[in-house]
Amino acid sequence: MLFAPIAPNYERWSALLSMGQDPRWRAEMVAQLDAAPGARVLDVAAGTGLISRLLEARSFEVVSLDVSAEMLMVARHRGATAVLGTAEHLPFLEEAFDAVTFGYLLRYLPEPLDAMRELARVVRPGGAVGMVEFGQPRGPWRPLWWLFTRLVLPTAGLVAGRGWWRVGRFLGPSIDSFADRYSDRALIALWESAGFVEVRLVRRSLGGGLLMWARRP
Repeated sequence: MLFAPIAPNYERWSALLSMGQDPRWRAEMVAQLDAAPGARVLDVAAGTGLISRLLEARSFEVVSLDVSAEMLMVARHRGATAVLGTAEHLPFLEEAFDAVTFGYLLRYLPEPLDAMRELARVVRPGGAVGMVEFGQPRGPWRPLWWLFTRLVLPTAGLVAGRGWWRVGRFLGPSIDSFADRYSDRALIALWESAGFVEVRLVRRSLGGGLLMWARRP
């Protein structure tokens, strides 16, 4: 798998390669998640547990799910309750959680709507959902973004070590393809089609960060 080789140093280099923005986006998403302390939260695409630990710091009971055993091994080593699985087929009963979070997930799925409906299935009525994703800067920043993702990221990946060069080459086209497919309006419509309401979307870091929240009715 693409991300398996980078699991040991993922957290350090993901922060560096996003120029420190990724930790800020994750923190804001968690801070604005509308769930009470003690709520049971499912963190999907948890990776090494960055979002999971932010949730735990706010006194949530967290289950971390990811498709990568290597990434989950790091999360489990750092205290996570880790479950191997996919977003399209969650191994949980209906309405099992008070809230769901996910980061950098939808770009990797052939049918994002299927996953969103599955996330809605496991959230109780009134429960919250929050997302972090890369966006695509607009206006004069877009050419600079293209140069950064096509030249700087792959080059930095060579320095970061095993596996990062492939990830650096992959990220730019992946992010741009998703942004071209889903405008802000289309993303909101996708969430609403999955059954969520009160969908809110904000962009951060000149558009490079995309945060969303919603609620299951």
